[in-house]
Amino acid sequence: MQATAPSHLRPAGAKPNPGLTPQMLNHAAWVTHDVAATTDFYTRIMGMELASTVFDDHVPSTGDKIPYFHIFFRMGDGSTLAFFDAPGVPAPAKSTHPAYEIFNHIALQAKDRDEVLRWHAWLVSNGVEVIGPTDHKGMILSIYFHDPAGIRLEITTPLDKEWNRHTEKGYADLKMWLDCKEKAQAEGKDVPTELIRMIKEVRKRYD
Repeated sequence: MQATAPSHLRPAGAKPNPGLTPQMLNHAAWVTHDVAATTDFYTRIMGMELASTVFDDHVPSTGDKIPYFHIFFRMGDGSTLAFFDAPGVPAPAKSTHPAYEIFNHIALQAKDRDEVLRWHAWLVSNGVEVIGPTDHKGMILSIYFHDPAGIRLEITTPLDKEWNRHTEKGYADLKMWLDCKEKAQAEGKDVPTELIRMIKEVRKRYD
């Protein structure tokens, strides 16, 4: 596995990775304004175990005086999703672009295609609005929905068994993307327009 990007992508003088790679997702965390609804959703709807809780009158890492209740929900591999209930914290500001509401999400893996479809039926039967199933170019099959805190979730299963082993192609695609952006900027052209043009040129490899 190549943990460090090729030298041309690294800042001048940057050191290569010495062999440190995270072993798994320990937890990802967000704020919830209704910890009871969040607990019902992740235990009853998502089938996770309530794994652990912590509460305090300040944040240990920063010292901020924010009383909070921290709750963790465990998945099948032991990784967890976590939430902070912190009364008095205002609702977040609205996003400046729909892309933030679409792209920012967490994907949870299902066993296979049939299980994704079972998830779809189960969520819909509980009144959860679901998008999909969506086939992502033969790579993964996914459905999308939101939890009570407004977090966008994805249930997905790989269709390509090697979907996360395409490192060489990934770096080639990254170079193509960065080169297109750099060229558009240097020529004073609209970057999104030039990226769309580039995408259309190479899309045939996926069709």
